[in-house]
Parts: sequence; C-alpha cells; structure tokens
Amino acid sequence: MRFTLDATDWKILSGLQADGRITNVELAKRAGLSAPPCLRRVRALEEAGIIKGYRALLDEKQLGYQVTCFAMVHLASQAETDLAQFEERIRAWPLVRECWTLSGDIDYILKCVAPDLRAFQSFVLELTGLPNVRNVRTAVTLDVVKDEPIVPMERS
Repeated sequence: MRFTLDATDWKILSGLQADGRITNVELAKRAGLSAPPCLRRVRALEEAGIIKGYRALLDEKQLGYQVTCFAMVHLASQAETDLAQFEERIRAWPLVRECWTLSGDIDYILKCVAPDLRAFQSFVLELTGLPNVRNVRTAVTLDVVKDEPIVPMERS
C-alpha cells in the first residue's frame, strides 16, 4: 500500500532530515501542528518505512579512516547462489560502507574506507581472492566535491 504524503508530511520530513535531533515540539511548530498530531505523523512515516532510521553523521577522517576508495567488481558468474555468497561476504566487511549492484560490465561498486593505503591494499587482495571474483578495479579518492546524504526535498 502506497503512503500518500501531504504538504505537512513533507515539512516534517524536511525538518527531520535537516536536524534529526530536533524536538517534537520544534518540529510541530515548523510543520504548523501541535505536538501530539506531529508525533503521530512521525510514527506513521516510520511505520510506512519512509523514515528508515536515525543516526549521527561522523567524520571518518577524524576517526582514523584516512582513505576513501571505490572498488568495481566483476564476477565470473551471476548465478543466484554466487551473488548471495558474494553479498553475504560484503555485508560482513566493516571497511565496505556501501555496495551497489550495477548494470553493464561491472556487477558491483563498493565504497570503502580504510585507515591507510596499506590497509586498503590488503582489503583488495582479499577481495580479489574471493570465489567468483573475476576482476577488481579500484579508484582512490583525492577529495570530496559533494557529500549530501539526504533526499532532495524539491517536488515536481
């Protein structure tokens, strides 16, 4: 069942996305509601899966992860069991922060962080040694131009 958002829901989502620690009272004020109906709407948005969770955004470099890199993985087989085995291993790897399946000649792209290049090289050696991995191409980032971990709130 599709959840239909009205203008007030969009205000709530925008307010929470801008500041996940906003109080319900302040959020209600911004959305033009009193606190109890605002809280009911937030809970409904959570139950509908539109709000997936809440978290703090951390600076990985200040926490010792100096290298951000991407690994593009091409598998030898796309059989369902082979894909499931690969994905299970990727989910268990702490250095892998994101993993996306792709169309085209690359099967997966991984966004990874590592304390240094040596740790990343070690990761790549282990990754290339996994069963079913045909080849891995990597790219070490130089700088971040844009990092907006939010959904655009402009509606057409």
